[in-house]
Amino acid sequence: MNVPNSQRGRLLLRPPEAAEELGISRALAYRWAANGILPSIRVGRSVRIPHDALVAWIAERTQQPAA
Repeated sequence: MNVPNSQRGRLLLRPPEAAEELGISRALAYRWAANGILPSIRVGRSVRIPHDALVAWIAERTQQPAA
């Protein structure tokens, strides 16, 4: 995943930031986080998506070429 310079080193992303990285809507990112599709944690009343968990989530869903 190509992370902009402004976000390098950040451990947690807000759902709109994760949505932008994934190319999905902000509403869909919130829905996926609420439904457990996207890995997320609660920080007080806020929802955050751990950057490393997002990268792993993408890797798990990336199809590997057939051997």
